[in-house]
Amino acid sequence: MTANVVNQVAFLRTTRQFPDDLKQLTVEVNRSYVDVANSVNARIIGIYPTNRPAITGESWFLSGNQRQQTSRQVYTFTSTSDINIGFKLSSINQISPKTCGVYTDGTRFFGLIFGTSVAIAGQISFYLDVNGASTTSDIIKFVSGAGAPALTSGVIDIEWLSAP
Repeated sequence: MTANVVNQVAFLRTTRQFPDDLKQLTVEVNRSYVDVANSVNARIIGIYPTNRPAITGESWFLSGNQRQQTSRQVYTFTSTSDINIGFKLSSINQISPKTCGVYTDGTRFFGLIFGTSVAIAGQISFYLDVNGASTTSDIIKFVSGAGAPALTSGVIDIEWLSAP
């Protein structure tokens, strides 16, 4: 059912008829530029950098008409040691529910469960915690449940909302 879609996918025409008249051509070229800019700006930006944040291109409206931009940063790891996230949790509005992670034992791949500090049998989970020893960075903490597969490497994608 597509009648109640919140936003439509950006559509950019692939062909356009340009008129011979210079005045009409100017109007058509200006219109085509606006069409391209609107379509480009409507997409989610697919940049996943490590060690620095990137704007995702998403807009959240959790507080009425106040737009909140999301940012993301990717963290790679080879153990379940704490990871500095590079910012204080108190400096952002909220963590996005799109935060996720994956790891491998060298052969198979497994999902990391985000958001619990309680060990779950057979799973590795992670959560974000305040780092009292640092004034500039909080941390990712891991919790390994009994029987969880061995971890050789992995990736976590943290996304957060800016202040409204």
